[in-house]
Amino acid sequence: MPPLPDARGKLTEQGRLDNFTWFRTGGPADWLFEPADVEDLSAFLKALPSDLPVTPIGVGSNMIIRSGGVAGVVVRLSKAFAKVEVEGECRIRSGGRAMGIQTATAARDAGIAGLEFLSGIPGTAGGAVRMNAGAYEHETADILVEATIVRRDGTVAALSAEELGFRYRHSNLGEGDIVVEALFEGRPGDPVAIGARMEEISEKREATQPTRTQTGGSTFKNPEGGKAWQLVDAAGCRGFEMNGAQVSEKHTNFLINTGAASGDDIETLGEEVRRRVKANSGVELEWEIERIGRRAAE
Repeated sequence: MPPLPDARGKLTEQGRLDNFTWFRTGGPADWLFEPADVEDLSAFLKALPSDLPVTPIGVGSNMIIRSGGVAGVVVRLSKAFAKVEVEGECRIRSGGRAMGIQTATAARDAGIAGLEFLSGIPGTAGGAVRMNAGAYEHETADILVEATIVRRDGTVAALSAEELGFRYRHSNLGEGDIVVEALFEGRPGDPVAIGARMEEISEKREATQPTRTQTGGSTFKNPEGGKAWQLVDAAGCRGFEMNGAQVSEKHTNFLINTGAASGDDIETLGEEVRRRVKANSGVELEWEIERIGRRAAE
């Protein structure tokens, strides 16, 4: 690998990724870069050889990192990108590293309704934009005004929701594009009522999802007209376990690391679940959770 450009942020060779991902698994990044600010990120990517892959990672809440690690450069935004600010009457500007609960809480305190669902999504603003994250009958496309992106070539662009081409759990961002900021818009609301809705979402999530385990987000996309968890359940996969990876008994669209599974083991379990669902119902489930890196044998 050629020498990497100088940067003001933190650049680590063989940077660990398993220590912050929710599954607590995965091999290291060839290089892990945590930029100091947007300018640092832009300059670094501009100077980086164009054939070197770049992979952005948020907090690893909806991701399987394979055991062989991730090629090229993994970019994890530093805490400098976690700021959340109120703009005008009904807008919130969130850094790409800001968690959904941070954005929802700031909106509540400012009397801005419509962003409560973000409190039930355990990821960052950047991740929400990239995958059009959604929950509780709302999605990011409903509230996004624009997102600031640093492209793989280092250029910085502000893209509207229309330009992002949102679809169900999808945007048209390229692999190396990094969301550094998102501007959301809600509507005037009562902070007490907003807080009550957030509490309702928290209680529902706690009651229905395996939040106190080593897990990720929803594993499979809901097929048109159906629910992924129902198909997994009907295929007899509730509680199914392989090599320390398990289908949650609480919610069958979640996979769990019981403590000994590798990233490869978790992905293998997911593929077996897909095979069983296809055999049982004829439906081919699509992965929703992101899977990155090399398998151990590669």
